[in-house]
Amino acid sequence: MSAPRYDVLGIGNAIVDVIARAEDDFLAAQGMHKGGMALIDEARASAIYDAMGPATESSGGSAANTIVGVASFGGRAAFVGKVKDDVLGKAFAHDIRAARVTFDTKPATEGPSTARCYIMVTPDGERTMNTYLGAAQDLKPSDIDEAAVAAAAVVYLEGYLWDPPKAKEAFVKAAEIAHRNNRKVALTLSDSFCVDRYRGEFLDLIRKGTVDIVFANEHELRSLYETADFDSAAKALRGDAKLAVVTRSEKGCVVVTRDGIEAVQAMPIDKVVDVTGAGDLFAAGFLVGHSHGKDHRTSARLGALAAAEVIQHIGARPAVSLKALAAENGLAL
Repeated sequence: MSAPRYDVLGIGNAIVDVIARAEDDFLAAQGMHKGGMALIDEARASAIYDAMGPATESSGGSAANTIVGVASFGGRAAFVGKVKDDVLGKAFAHDIRAARVTFDTKPATEGPSTARCYIMVTPDGERTMNTYLGAAQDLKPSDIDEAAVAAAAVVYLEGYLWDPPKAKEAFVKAAEIAHRNNRKVALTLSDSFCVDRYRGEFLDLIRKGTVDIVFANEHELRSLYETADFDSAAKALRGDAKLAVVTRSEKGCVVVTRDGIEAVQAMPIDKVVDVTGAGDLFAAGFLVGHSHGKDHRTSARLGALAAAEVIQHIGARPAVSLKALAAENGLAL
């Protein structure tokens, strides 16, 4: 097997985030479920944009944020996701390439506009997301470059991609290519509402070994096993997954393997400003560590470090070099 060209190749929704601060009563007035993610149409997207306060635009998308995090750690990274050849699509492509990520997916020339996510950040730092998937839904199996997938140590798949049928086919194609080339496949469950929609299919992917590494937060884990009890859900996951990491906010995370369940502490922070991207950046740190042969605890500490950095400022991508931050904290790669 040849040495990988990329540490991690991510496949996910290419989205531009539109972020604004909001009070809880704004969420209530708009019928938004605090802390959740709702899929919306273009008309609803326009209505939210008109109602929300001053906003900041930045390139986002869960897997894309993770891949930018990988690059910030000094990892070799690539991303596959669909944008339209429009203003937001050009902005997304520019931003991800500027972060030293290979991005070669051809933009759509017709059909819906580039995806965007309207993110309301309440004073407690919680984020509530409303996503218009637009062109991102049009990712197809033909957008998967076999050579690029085969050249990645880990292929990282976004659970949100399980919504559009063609994207789901692209997801499965990438996993098959990766395994054919003795590479690893990782999956993030993305959102508890996403898990509610596809619980059986996600469990099937995990139990059949279609995915080798699972990322979830505790809400997603409880949804997966339909239980309020974290310990019983973690025990069930241990029986199903080869390797899984479950994040627990300020409690840190647990690394779940067939051998046992290991808790790893969160990194200390000064103040939570915006939790957008915390799970995405945690996955970046863990995957960089894993692809560089680090043990699970060290990989989890790298994840915790990246998550701690991103929640202390607005936006879902790192504001500093994660490679330098890792070195400062005794976690040099």
